[in-house]
Amino acid sequence: MPNFAGTWKMKSSEHFDDLLKALGVNAMLRKVAVAAASKPHVEIRQTGEQFYIKTSTTVRTTEITFVIGQEFNEETVDGRKCKSLATWETESKMHCRQTLLDGNGPKTYWTRELKGDELILTFGADDIVCTRIYLRE
Repeated sequence: MPNFAGTWKMKSSEHFDDLLKALGVNAMLRKVAVAAASKPHVEIRQTGEQFYIKTSTTVRTTEITFVIGQEFNEETVDGRKCKSLATWETESKMHCRQTLLDGNGPKTYWTRELKGDELILTFGADDIVCTRIYLRE
């Protein structure tokens, strides 16, 4: 089983603004969000298939706790409440499908994949994909 546990520092980010546009976030809020999210700090604790992930930026901190294969409550990148289900896509990659509780919007998901000392996080909204690469601290 892959070990996602540790603290992670972002190395690169691609298409975050495009993702926020696809989610309908206005230009002013996108500027604030992009600036705030430029240096997120991620802490992951893992016990078997149980995960705790805390992502901290200067504007917002999110925390999720989940078990692979069990539905849990979460918020999308733009803050809408959803039900999420994380499953293993490969031995070292989890995929999480998000289903909005209220309203309409693009189909959203995230993945986390370990490749050596890199954690590759993707966020998707319909056909827009944001990729963020983190290094273990």
